[in-house]
Amino acid sequence: MFRSFARWCHQHPWTVIGAWLAAIVAAMTLAGVVGPSYDSSFSSPESESSDGFETISEYFPGATSQFGGQLVFQAEQGIADPAVRSEIEEILVEVAEIDGVTVISPFSEQGAAQIAPDGTIAYAQLNLSDDVDQTESGEIGEELNEIVADTGDLRVEIGGAMFAEFEPPETELIGLAFAIIVLIVSFGSVLAMGLPIGVALSGVIVGSAGLVTLLTKAFTIPDFAPLIGIMIGLGAGIDYALFIVTRYRELTHAGVEPKTAIEAAMDTAGRAVVFAGITVVVSLLGMLLIGLPFVAGMGMSAAATVFVTLISSVTLLPALLSLTHSRIEVTRWRGLIAAGFVALGLLGAGLGNPTLFLFGAGLAIVTLIAGSFVPALKKMVPERKRKPLRDTLAYKWSRGIQHRPWIALIGGTAILVLLTLPVFGMRLGFSDEGNFAEDTTTRQAYDLVAEGFGDGYNGPFVLAIETDSPDDVAVVQELAAAAEATEGVAAVGQPFPNNFQDPAASEAFIIQIIPEGAPQDADTEDTVLALREAFEPIVEGTGVEANLTGAVPASIDFSDYLSGRNIIFFGAVLIVSFFLLMMVFRSILVPIKAVIMNVLSITAAFGVVVAIFQQGWLGIEGGPIEPFIPMMMFAIVFGLSMDYEVFLLSRVKEEYDRTGDPRNSVADGLAATARVITAAAAIMVVVFGAFLLEDDRIIRLFGTGLALAVLLDATLVRMLLVPATMELLGNRNWWLPRWIDKILPRLNVEGAHLEELLAESGVDVEVPDTPEDLVEPVR
Repeated sequence: MFRSFARWCHQHPWTVIGAWLAAIVAAMTLAGVVGPSYDSSFSSPESESSDGFETISEYFPGATSQFGGQLVFQAEQGIADPAVRSEIEEILVEVAEIDGVTVISPFSEQGAAQIAPDGTIAYAQLNLSDDVDQTESGEIGEELNEIVADTGDLRVEIGGAMFAEFEPPETELIGLAFAIIVLIVSFGSVLAMGLPIGVALSGVIVGSAGLVTLLTKAFTIPDFAPLIGIMIGLGAGIDYALFIVTRYRELTHAGVEPKTAIEAAMDTAGRAVVFAGITVVVSLLGMLLIGLPFVAGMGMSAAATVFVTLISSVTLLPALLSLTHSRIEVTRWRGLIAAGFVALGLLGAGLGNPTLFLFGAGLAIVTLIAGSFVPALKKMVPERKRKPLRDTLAYKWSRGIQHRPWIALIGGTAILVLLTLPVFGMRLGFSDEGNFAEDTTTRQAYDLVAEGFGDGYNGPFVLAIETDSPDDVAVVQELAAAAEATEGVAAVGQPFPNNFQDPAASEAFIIQIIPEGAPQDADTEDTVLALREAFEPIVEGTGVEANLTGAVPASIDFSDYLSGRNIIFFGAVLIVSFFLLMMVFRSILVPIKAVIMNVLSITAAFGVVVAIFQQGWLGIEGGPIEPFIPMMMFAIVFGLSMDYEVFLLSRVKEEYDRTGDPRNSVADGLAATARVITAAAAIMVVVFGAFLLEDDRIIRLFGTGLALAVLLDATLVRMLLVPATMELLGNRNWWLPRWIDKILPRLNVEGAHLEELLAESGVDVEVPDTPEDLVEPVR
């Protein structure tokens, strides 16, 4: 099937390319005309906070919401100054006219506590109706910016992440710039560099702009989910195309004609790519089993982008290879220099430097034009000399590790375990607006509220109470008194009835509780737990139902819910991966080692992430780790690590089956794949690592974690632990009980042997018998 499909793409290249161009145009048009509908709302099923929100929604419509924001005012002459008050009231009248927004003015009875003690700072609470999604809240934020654009001496800041302006990331361009450099340095060919990048970009555009836009209309997908999809899609898409291009070049170097080389590359590397890509997609879609729309949306968004990049790798790439043929090996100085200038321009765009971008782009165009007239630029770059396999550094490295396997195994494992240690102190939770960039109005509003009222006013709690009879008013007062007596509480408001005219006839009350700490502080989480513990005995045996809710308690409930399901999710992914690898390699020990080593590299990356983003290493302000990040990182990294696992071990197994030598097969397999694995990992690291430059904390955290995990997997695991453990186990690596071999399905990710492919294609080419010959061109 793979060969037939590759043959069709080879025979109809312009049809395939035209279809992809049409898909790209349609995706960009869809994104611009229809537009996405992002939604970052989350709720924990059957949690105390969700019960509290239901009470508020039923009895106090518009009084508060899980997500909202504030307009924060500051006036040196005082908020009570008649001119200032008049201006604020005029602003609030305009804001109240916005659909979906309810305003609680600081001058109203309900908002009496919203003026700071010194009288210079006040805020108006803005609550959004439940049917407002994240895209609409962003549009509301734009309207708010227009309303408060010209307020003279009155300072107005817009608080709340829901109203924050969304800025598309530019740092992925930095990753692309470095990917160009890595590919050119590794392979010395402009086309060998350009094809993987072009294929990956096509898949990412169609996936993130088109498919994800459609998904937002039907599912809960947060605004940062497409960025994660772009991050993964670029890295994975370049890697997938790179594996196929590398195999294609390897075959053409051996003297195989391009048409047959395309078919053979798709039937070998293409199979491995499809296996690896589907593994990533399935891992991400496994998040649907968690049962939370917020988490499911992230998984679907990332899976959709990876899936489209996978499709582009196995369709668009063969079509492009059919047009390039042997030109993929021809690089002229003008192309090489122009590619360097393109990388410089992309770097400038990623850094937000338009001068550097124009400089790089301009020089690239000048170089290409001048290359048609300047003889020196038209000359071909000398072809690199290819060393025999066993003269390469990778082969010598592997043999060196195999001579001292225990030292390598203990040393590599010790490093990974040491990096893992911070994981045991990981605290899951949501970071607050205090992590926004200091020049944003969201961060300035946060700081003003903290300055005027205290940190806790940025994350107030709400105690939602339902009563059975007028006699329950005494219980309500007792709950308020218990809240005031709880350690960590800064202030408690008066119980607010749903029937303000006749409180005794009220069916529900709400009490606002202000903690002392900031929303993301560990002490604030302790305060939530202490309050719930204090309220429980008061309502026990009464007809009163009291639920502590608000954004902070909701995030705690959400984190607890995910924490209880992480182990189940991790276990399911590990078990499925174990059986898939056992079916591929017909071994028990190889899958066990792979699972253990992958877990070590992922947990080590978790540990570094906790040290940097929670404990505040490298000068980054510490905060909790978002509860969905461990799950997302695990699904992504474990799936991506299968790329390297299959690519490396399939070559090792191929050599072992051919020679029966358990030692040299490891060294030969590692040497044959070291360059492409190193290049692929380097691309992943720079694409993911570039997101560390983003202002959004979640994106920075994701980028850092994924870059570290890939780096550790491609270095300590693939280049150290794999050769060491395979040396120690010898022939036992490939042991599988006969009874298991009989009942275990076979999963072929290697395709037919090269000899069979060539024979079936009717090509009379002598196939190299040794690995050394395989990397040397047949002259």
